[in-house]
Amino acid sequence: MSKPVKPEAIGAFILGGVALLVMALMTFGGGEFFKPKIQWVVYFDSSLNGLNVGAPVKVQGVQVGIVKEIELQLDDGMGRLMKPVVIEIDPAKVVSTKGGPMDISGLSPSDLEAKFRMLLDSGLRARLEVQSILTGLLFVNLDFSRDQPAHLTGLSYKGLLEIPSVPPTVDEVLATLEEVMRKIGHLPIEGVVDDLAATLKDIHALVGSPEVRKSQLALNQSLESAQVILARLEKTLPDLVLHLDATVREVNLHARPVLESTQATMDSGRIVAGNIADVTDANSDLLNSVKEVNRAAASLRELSDYLQRHPESLLFGKPD
Repeated sequence: MSKPVKPEAIGAFILGGVALLVMALMTFGGGEFFKPKIQWVVYFDSSLNGLNVGAPVKVQGVQVGIVKEIELQLDDGMGRLMKPVVIEIDPAKVVSTKGGPMDISGLSPSDLEAKFRMLLDSGLRARLEVQSILTGLLFVNLDFSRDQPAHLTGLSYKGLLEIPSVPPTVDEVLATLEEVMRKIGHLPIEGVVDDLAATLKDIHALVGSPEVRKSQLALNQSLESAQVILARLEKTLPDLVLHLDATVREVNLHARPVLESTQATMDSGRIVAGNIADVTDANSDLLNSVKEVNRAAASLRELSDYLQRHPESLLFGKPD
């Protein structure tokens, strides 16, 4: 006959098992089970397909926690279904200014809420991002975006503080494309195409009109005539310039002795005029005549010098 099992032995066995379980958790879990965690709730408007419990929660690519719960919540006031996502943050993943893990064990709930409000004021927002395009799995990305407004639902889920959510990057791109397509759809494209076709038709008719063809023919004839004149001028101009140069040289050859003789005469007349002016004022007219002849001789000498330097002026005139 077997002996009855004593209750004391059963109790000792259970207590021993619990002690072993606690020791295993502390040994293999590194004490993580007993470290304080922070839980927040996020309401996402987009589909949560691909987001699972245990999915990473990251801040700029660094994992700081996990998704703890995903639930459905009925908003009685608005008559809609909401999707609260509870995320659990490990403060030990963030290093303090002293170089060690952040310790929140000594903070009261009011202190934790005050620090949370500071994060919201700094632009803390939650966004769904894709872990892998192949698997389609999602994760929660926390970042600071002050340009994104903080839209809070005002709902309460287990008394947790709410982080505002922003649309996923893919949704923002799709929304932008939809807006662009909507604006394009409102454009009078058919009228623009008809106007363009009518304009092209008018241009084609104008280019092919008889008046334009006659103008092109007249322009071609004028250009051909101008080319012929330029060719002739190019052939005759060198000979004409040489002839003019020889003529100017001949004029200068015959005119220079006359000019020199006239200059000598003027010099003599100037001496005589000076003597006459000293004797009497009655011959002032003769003195003026001598001065006029002297100026005419100077002008003739300047003309001869200019023609020697620019013989082409006899053909084209003096340039402006």
